[in-house]
Amino acid sequence: MASAREMRLRIRSVKNIAQVTRALEAVSASKVRKAVEQVENTRPYATKAWQVLKHVAGQPGHSALHPLLTERDNVKNTLVLLVSSDRGLAGAYNTNIIRYNLQNFKNYQHPTRYITVGKKGRDLLMRRGGNVMAEFSDLPADPSFMDVSAIGHLAVDEFLKGDADEVYLVYTDYISMAKQEPVMKKLLPLEVDGGEGLVKEYGKGQQKASAAYIYEPDPEEILNEIIPKFTALQVYQAILESLASEHAARMVAMRNATDNAHELVDALQLEYNQVRQQTITGDILDIAGGAEALAQSQK
Repeated sequence: MASAREMRLRIRSVKNIAQVTRALEAVSASKVRKAVEQVENTRPYATKAWQVLKHVAGQPGHSALHPLLTERDNVKNTLVLLVSSDRGLAGAYNTNIIRYNLQNFKNYQHPTRYITVGKKGRDLLMRRGGNVMAEFSDLPADPSFMDVSAIGHLAVDEFLKGDADEVYLVYTDYISMAKQEPVMKKLLPLEVDGGEGLVKEYGKGQQKASAAYIYEPDPEEILNEIIPKFTALQVYQAILESLASEHAARMVAMRNATDNAHELVDALQLEYNQVRQQTITGDILDIAGGAEALAQSQK
């Protein structure tokens, strides 16, 4: 059994850890509120962009209007955009998204390459033999659309060059503070027939156009402008959802760590009291034994 001094040092160490985890919980609680607010602020624009895109692309012969709308008959290569985090201490957040990705693409029927967002996902994926063609990390704490637009443009370029025949987006969807779910969306080719896009309000209550319209400028020019931006917008939305999920997962993990630290301190304090009591009892027995021996020697 450890000595009383060792027990005191261990108790002090656990209390210090509890202070750190409590501080991280408070920081994550603040960040998750900002992240959720940022997600909500981008949804009105994203919803209207989806409505315009769906209306224009819903005209007769829409699949021939833009290559990003055209399904390829012979799919040879797949590109996956995987969103994770740069930092740990977020519970099973990164492990869950990697496990979900491997369930879908480990034995996929086509060769698969990855674009990763976040150091943790990149490292875990490479340790499992994933083919990572590009990685983005160290994004700002509150990323703007311009900070992440290059990621979506890279996916669009790979699709247009023919290096990828389909592009999927794998990220963590924020549902509530206690629930975040890994999800997979088909990013390219863009599905406007029956698809809902990425934002939850997309496509709800929308009807297919009942007649063809004349657009100024022409539909091809409109689609050339809006589809690449909307694809980048979907990536931006996924990153915001993942950030909110990461902060929520970290807040819950740090709260659990703080609670566990307090329980451990209580258990260690009880053990320390037992050790101290045994030490005091031993000292008393030694004193009593010495006094008895002294009395016997005087007789």
